[in-house]
Amino acid sequence: MGSAFVTRLEGPAPEAQVARDMIRRALPAAPVLVGICAAMWSLEGAISSAYAIAIVLANFALSAAMLAYTARVSLALLMGAALFGFLLRLGLIFLAVLLVKDASWMHLGALGATLVVTHLGLLFWELRYVSLSLAHPGLKPSPKRNRSFQPAPKESVAP
Repeated sequence: MGSAFVTRLEGPAPEAQVARDMIRRALPAAPVLVGICAAMWSLEGAISSAYAIAIVLANFALSAAMLAYTARVSLALLMGAALFGFLLRLGLIFLAVLLVKDASWMHLGALGATLVVTHLGLLFWELRYVSLSLAHPGLKPSPKRNRSFQPAPKESVAP
């Protein structure tokens, strides 16, 4: 009965792999989002948008680090980190906004819009690349990443 609290996971951390992939995919899109905010809210909007993107990327990296580390300790700690880590990271985002809300370079509209769009956009975009299989946890195997991956042959249908 107590073994569930001491069971731990070994092997590669798919959380870290997914977070790195999300950050890699965000970097080319970041200048576009900053440019849109600059067009709408001038320099303050661009700086606020860049700050929001940094917050989002740090949030995903911290989440992956917490989950990967706690999975190596115990599954119970992993579950606690997933639940309370979310609350902690939400508090850190709140603190990051609270500290700069009155700064002269801050535009709260650009910051809020970028926070929401970047979080949701990256999560939905990453759905295309995440494997929901225990055989390949983390990212889906692709011919570029894994040379041993062979797609299943297509069934031919007679006319």
